[in-house]
Amino acid sequence: MCATQLRSLREHVRSLFAARVAGVPALPAALSAVNDALSRAPTAALLYWDDRRGPYRAAPCPVNEILDRALAALAADAADLLTGPDAGRLNSCGAAPCNRFLLSRGRRHWCSVRCGDRARAARAYARRARSQAG
Repeated sequence: MCATQLRSLREHVRSLFAARVAGVPALPAALSAVNDALSRAPTAALLYWDDRRGPYRAAPCPVNEILDRALAALAADAADLLTGPDAGRLNSCGAAPCNRFLLSRGRRHWCSVRCGDRARAARAYARRARSQAG
């Protein structure tokens, strides 16, 4: 169940990233899923008192809230990226069939060295196939 919820949020975040990169409106279901995850965990740390240390603040995290806190943290990071100063650098990986995203820097088009190698190998194979066919 936990993995299913995490995967679902990941797909909704990917949808939002894709909409941002393509410059199209986001799907309402993706916005709703991220906002639901954001609202699952309390945002304010509670006040506690230790006899030796005195007052301190901490966010309680009962076992049943671990997933909610993880979903909220992931959703918050995605929302910060989409609304922050680096949002314009968000780009999709240029290697098919990769569905990951990256923050563009210079001429980088791939999310990883592995994807870059795969894309270059595919181009080389296509060139060889064209030259042998022609």
